[in-house]
Amino acid sequence: MQILIAEDDPRLGPLLVEALTEAGWEAELVADGRAAFGRALPGGLAYDVLLLDWMLPGMDGVTVCRRLRELGVTTPVLLLTARGAVADRIDGLDGGADDYLAKPFDLGELLARLRALHRRSTIAEPEVIRVGDLVLDVEGRSVSRGDTPIELSVREFDILRVLLANAGKVVSRYDLFDRVWDGETDIASNVMDVHLARIRAKIDKPFGTDTITTVRGAGFRAELPS
Repeated sequence: MQILIAEDDPRLGPLLVEALTEAGWEAELVADGRAAFGRALPGGLAYDVLLLDWMLPGMDGVTVCRRLRELGVTTPVLLLTARGAVADRIDGLDGGADDYLAKPFDLGELLARLRALHRRSTIAEPEVIRVGDLVLDVEGRSVSRGDTPIELSVREFDILRVLLANAGKVVSRYDLFDRVWDGETDIASNVMDVHLARIRAKIDKPFGTDTITTVRGAGFRAELPS
């Protein structure tokens, strides 16, 4: 997951980057609203979530959010602010923010809210996902390569669905655990590697293909056909 952080507090900003990086995400930090607005415009890097402080120099977080929405940018936005009044929360949400977290906040709650925003934004996926001749039918929960059906377990299917839906992009180990196991297993265990080995043995080995790449220190990627 790629997150843009807009925070001008010289202590909090780097701490957020460190926390999100440790959680397995990629985080970019800017310290003013105009920079955040420019980074989030269409045509630039595609962020999964924008984490905006309300009181940013140059352009406040609500204005950044409102202007992006006017331009059709739908990236989920989480606002951080010390302003806790109900009227302020209403202003932020009416400005296009998807969620709101008042300072001071618990880091665990922040991470949970970011995960929830990301999950909601990725729910709408195609009913059939195709990567080369590998086809995954989401509704029918079936997988085939060419004319050959492939039997996967429930967990294997869910892992492959996430990877194929994000083909060409690196999906972190943490993201896979969060979206497939929903925090129900230990991220330090080898359960992910066991499942991926089984998936590769079923979708690649019999066909002489190599669909899933392990990106050392970053996660896994379903390769697009060349």
